[in-house]
Amino acid sequence: MMTNTKVKEKIGKSAFTAAAVLCIIAVAAIFVFLIVKSLPAFKKIGFFDFLLGDNWSPDKGDTYAGESLAGSYGIFTMIVGTLAATVGALLLGGVFGYFTAVFLAYFCPRRLKRVFSSVINLLAGIPSVVYGFFGIVFLLSKLSVIAPNNGSGLLATSIILGIMILPTVVSLSRTSLEAVPRSYYEGAVALGATHTQAVFKTCVPAAKSGITASLVLGVGRALGETMAVVMVAGNSPTYPNSLFNSFRVMTANIVMEMGYAGEVQEGALVATGVVLLLFVLVVNLLFSLVSKKTVRAAVKPKNKTVVRKKTFHGVARLRDRFGNIAYKLKTSYIGRAFAIGAGVLSGGILVLVIGFIFAQGLPHLLKNPKILYGKFEFGSENITIFPSIVSTLMAVGLSLLIAIPIGVMTAIFLNEYARKENIFIRIVRSAIDILSGVPSIVYGLFGMIAFVGLLGGKSSILAGSLTISIMLLPTVVRSTEESLKSVADSLREGSLALGAGKMRTIFKVVLPSALPGILSAIILSIGRVISESAPFMYTMGSVITATPSSYLDSGATLAVALYRLAGEGWYMQEAYATAVVLIALVLGLNLFAEWIGGRLRKKLKGTEQ
Repeated sequence: MMTNTKVKEKIGKSAFTAAAVLCIIAVAAIFVFLIVKSLPAFKKIGFFDFLLGDNWSPDKGDTYAGESLAGSYGIFTMIVGTLAATVGALLLGGVFGYFTAVFLAYFCPRRLKRVFSSVINLLAGIPSVVYGFFGIVFLLSKLSVIAPNNGSGLLATSIILGIMILPTVVSLSRTSLEAVPRSYYEGAVALGATHTQAVFKTCVPAAKSGITASLVLGVGRALGETMAVVMVAGNSPTYPNSLFNSFRVMTANIVMEMGYAGEVQEGALVATGVVLLLFVLVVNLLFSLVSKKTVRAAVKPKNKTVVRKKTFHGVARLRDRFGNIAYKLKTSYIGRAFAIGAGVLSGGILVLVIGFIFAQGLPHLLKNPKILYGKFEFGSENITIFPSIVSTLMAVGLSLLIAIPIGVMTAIFLNEYARKENIFIRIVRSAIDILSGVPSIVYGLFGMIAFVGLLGGKSSILAGSLTISIMLLPTVVRSTEESLKSVADSLREGSLALGAGKMRTIFKVVLPSALPGILSAIILSIGRVISESAPFMYTMGSVITATPSSYLDSGATLAVALYRLAGEGWYMQEAYATAVVLIALVLGLNLFAEWIGGRLRKKLKGTEQ
């Protein structure tokens, strides 16, 4: 009996370790496949000609075997465009996100705080392709009044990206602000500061490292965004030398040309993905460094007297002078007004995006419900998204079947077996961090090279599901690990004291107690699959065709279908209806995840009978 128990323990630990190793293999595979695929292009084009060249005019007939290139493959204009769009998004979304976080942490009435928090979560849940669609049908039409073109360009892109990174900045900044010890605020008030002065002069500076980390993470999100930018930037491979000049970012370059690329052109597009991946990895590294600085500051606050001594006297005097000017201008109260205004604006953005699309799309959906269940007919003018609904559900089912077991077992390994930090644990955690930071279009490139190639070069639901399952791993691992950490050690100790083995304790005590977080991770993963579009474009299919009958068939998901319907401009009513379905599904799943998590937590704590 004892021998069987030991065998089961070893098998279980080996399985959990193998799941963690798979995360490392996934990261290594992404880098290896992309680099191997892009090296011939770097060699043929020239590394510096590729990075610093500002002429992108590829020739489909260029091959690696040819002696010379007929086309040009410089991406510097797109690097500049990517950075310009990111800076614009940071100026808008970063600033408004910061003030919204201050509003939620210190100025929002208690009764409204939960409502505003839900608003921010809902903004985070809206699919990027829906933001892009909103940009096309609403934002561009408004900007075209003052623009020399249809409104597309840097301003429209910055606004859309700013809205998209706002929830990330708000969430992390608010967490940092609320983590500031209450004694800081009370001490400032005791010295005569008002509530507003205590917030902006004491609490906000104490949380600056966390706020900086949120801005860095927002930059990473903006750098990797694909579909929304494609729909509002204009996409000409030129420099963004004005607010309304058409330009192109690196992610858009990949999406727009991969479908018809020649040999060298395809390699250059993959190489663009490698450059983008390196950009995002640098941003994630900065985020990691800033986050560690935040933790160190929380554990061991700085000695302000020592810091003052190290500061140059000239800098100190300049800082004091600006401080006096700020005091005279009552900047704290100006900041309070901005915080309240930003909070109201965040709620207004959600109402505007959802309200506008529902007002336009719901009447058409009610008038023509067959768009949801009608039979697809080749050459018919009657559009139906039923094949896309089936394709999406098939991708959801298979990707969860792959990602959930691997993610949960990895989390069990990290929380239940890896009590001490060592090189292997650090590698596993780094792999998960890298997977969470990889842009969605890079996942699409990897899936196209690896899984589509493995399946004979044909896009399929299987290839798309395998791709998105890797993308889901960080979400599942982190949510499950946090849930496992919340389980009291006394429950584990009690189970072990009663003679249960570690495996039995995990499956009979720990996992049931962590079920709320695991179920929330599953529901959020479903929403992630439904929301994504870029990873599916060249792995699963981008054309609405007949209803798939197997996982080897191709098919467009709902998000991809919306992109196609809106991009062509011929089926805008159907696009509105598809956007309504997408928003309803994703927001419904997010609300359900919050509800079920709260219910299960109450039940497991014994507060409900």
